Amino acid sequence: MTEIQEDVNNDGCPSLERFLISSKHEVPAMLIFQGGGYGRRTEREGEPVAKWLNSIGIAAFIVNYRVAPYKHPIPLEDAKWAIRMVRHRAEEWGIDPDRVGAIGFSAGGHLASTLATHVEDGQPDAKDPMHQYSTRPDVLVLAYPVITMRAQTHQGSLHNLLGETPTKQQIMELSNEIHVSNHTPPTFLWHTEEDQSVPVDNSFIFAAALQRHQVPHSIHTFEQGRHGLGMAQDNQEAKIWPQLCENWLKVRNFI
Repeated sequence: MTEIQEDVNNDGCPSLERFLISSKHEVPAMLIFQGGGYGRRTEREGEPVAKWLNSIGIAAFIVNYRVAPYKHPIPLEDAKWAIRMVRHRAEEWGIDPDRVGAIGFSAGGHLASTLATHVEDGQPDAKDPMHQYSTRPDVLVLAYPVITMRAQTHQGSLHNLLGETPTKQQIMELSNEIHVSNHTPPTFLWHTEEDQSVPVDNSFIFAAALQRHQVPHSIHTFEQGRHGLGMAQDNQEAKIWPQLCENWLKVRNFI
């Protein structure tokens, strides 16, 4: 068996970077999954997002999940560990364990949507207290997400996650539009029509699956904008997405 060599992208992973809120009451929390094609984690989709979430009353956790050369199921295992850890330590961190969401960008959107569509229920009698908690996010926010491993995928994400010759079974397992159910959490999506890296169809097919299963969702597409905008403050059209998302989270009684 070939030993996987650690590199700068994976040192200390999995881990959480905490951006907590001081409050007399329990606050909601959001796990942040940065993009980077499962080969790295993009900084502009980390701390700036956490600070915005804090500003609207949400505790934030940047999830440092493992990336290439690690392959599936390692990133998903890291995501499940992260959400269980936040719920397990919710009292210590001042968090409402029933309001823990996930926000993902690009390949991080794929990981967040995988977490939301490949749920492990909590086991109340589990010896390991971590496994007493569900891995289902209470809400899901997806920014220009990779959703499918089929025709409209991002090839870099596909290869980093599944290798150069993935099986049909692997492709189907991680094409998350197939795995939407009425148990999938309410979802907010945004994407740009000009995205040349991750086609906007990824968001459309996920929204269509949510619609079929009557899952509450909101989708916003913007005409202009490159891939990887993050908070999009330099884009005249897309920079409104954080306000739209905040409004939606209020409608969902998440904040």
